[in-house]
Amino acid sequence: MNGRARIWFWLFVILSVVIFLAAAILPSVPQPLEYHQFADRRVFLNVPNFLNVASNLALLICGVAGLVFLLRSPAMLNRTTFIQLSERWPYIILFLSVVMTCVGSAYYHWAPDNERLLWDRLPIATGITALLAATLVERISLKVGLRLLPWLLLFGIGSVIYWYWSEQQGAGNLNFYIVIQFYSLLLIIMLGIILPSRYTHGAVMYRVIGLYGIAKIAESLDREIYALSGVISGHTLKHLLGALAVYWILRMLQRRCPVMAMR
Repeated sequence: MNGRARIWFWLFVILSVVIFLAAAILPSVPQPLEYHQFADRRVFLNVPNFLNVASNLALLICGVAGLVFLLRSPAMLNRTTFIQLSERWPYIILFLSVVMTCVGSAYYHWAPDNERLLWDRLPIATGITALLAATLVERISLKVGLRLLPWLLLFGIGSVIYWYWSEQQGAGNLNFYIVIQFYSLLLIIMLGIILPSRYTHGAVMYRVIGLYGIAKIAESLDREIYALSGVISGHTLKHLLGALAVYWILRMLQRRCPVMAMR
């Protein structure tokens, strides 16, 4: 880690501590009572909420494609995608999380409730924190990113478990899950602006986060989009846009090379 990266790393650590303290102190953000009432409840082939369930296949395809790419010949990856093969671990966890998101989301949308939502949110949290770890590897240092990877995953998992536990106590609190989901993405953007990547095509990450942001907007406009189109709901569109974001991560890995190789 060079001197500039070290300074920014510790500034981000301090900022993160402040953000998590704020999440602990600020009033709880509860789970909306109407969250499970999705606009599109059509049944097809005896599958309830068919499009919200089936649209997760797009995530499965992109997740499996990513794993196949990362688990191919190590020699091929070493020459192209990674300077050191150990750098692929955050991405392996990311694509594995995408596959598990397909499973968890389909399970949840079959019969939406808080118990099933737990299994939807867990892989989302691990996927986002794995992506943050990958960014730390590429813009701070390999050692920092890989050492923080298990801790970031634990924070992500813990935020979901805490939300679920708080729901069981009758006072749901999404604060920490919100921090994990949105603050992690904000950190990725900030790291991308401030520190250069060791690889080409690093700017693709802005497209990925932009697609995820549009997906969240579509989710919030679930009923409006369904009423307007009469075919697809905002939540189904969210799944498809999320899969497209994952595709762009895979595309970035397939096309990139170390910056030093361009000199």
